[in-house]
Amino acid sequence: MTRPQLSKSMFFLLPLFGLVLLSDLALAVRLKDVASIRGVRENQLIGYGLVVGLKATGDGKNEFTSKSLGRMLDKLGVKIDSPDVASKNVAAVIVTATLPPFAKAGNPIDITVSAIGDAASLQGGTLLQTPLRAGNEQIFAVAQGTVTIGGDGKDMHLTAGRIPNGAIIEKDIQSDFASRKMFRMTLHNPDFTTAARTVLTINKELGGHYATAKDAGTVDIVTPFAYENRGVELLATIEAIQINPDSKAVVIINEKTGTIVIGERVKISKVAVAHGNISLKVGAGGASSGAGSTSGGSDSKKKDSDEKIAVLDSGVSVGDLVQSLNRLGVSPKDLITILQSVKAAGALHGELEIL
Repeated sequence: MTRPQLSKSMFFLLPLFGLVLLSDLALAVRLKDVASIRGVRENQLIGYGLVVGLKATGDGKNEFTSKSLGRMLDKLGVKIDSPDVASKNVAAVIVTATLPPFAKAGNPIDITVSAIGDAASLQGGTLLQTPLRAGNEQIFAVAQGTVTIGGDGKDMHLTAGRIPNGAIIEKDIQSDFASRKMFRMTLHNPDFTTAARTVLTINKELGGHYATAKDAGTVDIVTPFAYENRGVELLATIEAIQINPDSKAVVIINEKTGTIVIGERVKISKVAVAHGNISLKVGAGGASSGAGSTSGGSDSKKKDSDEKIAVLDSGVSVGDLVQSLNRLGVSPKDLITILQSVKAAGALHGELEIL
């Protein structure tokens, strides 16, 4: 069996149902997919409102719902003797939304409506006009509309729903990227090597020393004279640049699901492991695996016919190890135990993260 060629940044995914080796060659990626521009971000909005028109599935006599309904009627010019109004057709809700970057007044956004009282269902209800505030308490949108409940009819979550385009943005998000003299880019996964590669690639693309790395996750870019007052075009050029992001040697294990993700850079030095009827030998001078046989070593003892043996050269990758153990029919549970033992012996060179 010929061993396939492995990319240096290949990852191996082993699902619960078996040791299936999946690979994905890491190609160059756009900067916009691994980094973001400082100031280009979403903002969370929240508001308190009332949903009416329910079919006796509302809050009923909840104190805050009754008082809210009473105050709303008063603002609408309806004078009532009691400040508290109880109705099973009304529910108090929290409304949440995400304000996109560069939001402009008049644009619609989707909202989520969630009951906060003892309402049994929001299905068929209508959200009354609700102001949505950001963290600084300023109102950025106003929401209103008919609540829709998703689901297949069997396992529907009736106390939370959505209103597509249910809010209208009330004010612009001020940002002037066109005339900026400097931009700051932050990497999604901070890494010194990736940051250095990013700086070299940007400077090569722009034809000068315009980018500098402040740390493993921050790259500052000075606007070249050719892009003065053309910040949008500059960012478009930078975001399209392709780099090869680096990654640490890491093995991630989820013991609950039996899933293992292995970075190909992880190496294994000389070690021998015995686990049940499985024998693993790294650094024995060979590179083969089989059942009831050895190769490349000085071990001449007769093995039991049911013993499973894997023999690999010293310094092999974990990918080679996984392929060998996969041919022996090792289960994900056994592989997890073997990798933990190899790491404890100091022979697995990389981080071992257990979820």
